[in-house]
Amino acid sequence: MYLKHLSLTNFRSLTRLDAELPRRAIVLVGSNAQGKTSVLEAIYFLAAFTSFQTHADRQIVNFHEAKNPLAVTRLVADYQRGKTKHHLEVRIILEPTGVNGQRLRKEILLDGVKRHANDVIGHFNAVIFVPQMSQIIEGGPDERRRYLNLALAQAVPAYARVLSEYNQALAQRNALLKALNERGGNSDQLQVWDEALGKFGAQIILWRIQAVQEIERFASRIHHELTRGTEILRLAYEPAFDPLVKPQKQLGLKLDTAIDRSSIELDEIQSGFLARLKQIRSEEIARGVTTIGPHRDDLRFVINKADVSDYGSRGQLRTTLLALKLAEVEWMKDRTGEWPVILLDEVMAELDLSRRADLLKYVNKDQQVLFTTTDLSFFAPDFVEGSDIWDVKGGVVQQKSKSR
Repeated sequence: MYLKHLSLTNFRSLTRLDAELPRRAIVLVGSNAQGKTSVLEAIYFLAAFTSFQTHADRQIVNFHEAKNPLAVTRLVADYQRGKTKHHLEVRIILEPTGVNGQRLRKEILLDGVKRHANDVIGHFNAVIFVPQMSQIIEGGPDERRRYLNLALAQAVPAYARVLSEYNQALAQRNALLKALNERGGNSDQLQVWDEALGKFGAQIILWRIQAVQEIERFASRIHHELTRGTEILRLAYEPAFDPLVKPQKQLGLKLDTAIDRSSIELDEIQSGFLARLKQIRSEEIARGVTTIGPHRDDLRFVINKADVSDYGSRGQLRTTLLALKLAEVEWMKDRTGEWPVILLDEVMAELDLSRRADLLKYVNKDQQVLFTTTDLSFFAPDFVEGSDIWDVKGGVVQQKSKSR
């Protein structure tokens, strides 16, 4: 995967950017709040069609542009996937509606043809690392589910569509559960939504089982290298509906217990999920909400048998997150056959000297990587010499001439 050209219009503080990107590393240098992170955010948006900074697309529209009755933000990329060149364009449109109102519309064009986001996501791949992503480890389960969803949507072509179908069925089922709770009625009405939830939910659970196992293999090795062999990292997937049958009278397994679900088949997950939904139907009607399924899954990170979110030091949190993101890069390459574009925001400032050297060791000549920094001295002189340096100030990006 090689991003060759990037054009941005009215994206955050970047009113206009038009740049050719080299195949080597790029370092964006500037003070805080100048627009460096926005460049990375825009590139990641072209991969995931959502921002890692916000859930609301409206917020990425340039503040001054958004004051107009009609406001348009454009992101355009020319990139090469394998031997084929592609042109991707995303338009975020705020248009007038009603009296002094605005509605947001998103248009996506791949090679000049309008497409739905679920059909295009993953065609261009990127992996991003920003300091606030520590919430993947420290935050709530929703942060970890979002991480899994964004990673899987890029690597598994049908994942985004199936997840969308699942969420639609979940919303309909929850509405019916609430109605049955408040007004009563025939609970058999739930059967159609149970079947939809079982079909799509089972597929999501299976993909997550596979992905966590595969990512763990890479992350464990990388983490072992980063910690000089002193720590063992394990990823513990905790599905809200666990298709693994527990022995009778066993209440649960300890977090540090390795669980292998890789042999479970899709139809086994689906039939078990449907049976469990039927079993707890009365309880869910009483609560008025669906209590099990992928929308309540969790993912935990365990170092030497201890939960990192509860017992990890700041250094362990940073190292775990770095190992996870580097593993995501290798996993995506393994899944798609293409190296994703790597986006690293102020990561060098978060690491000590040895970890900086370790990170640069993982960035090879076959990968396209963009760093942001406030200080070039965080990078080794020979790395700076072999990279393109871009100055960013006040939303303006200026490509510096290469030093010889």
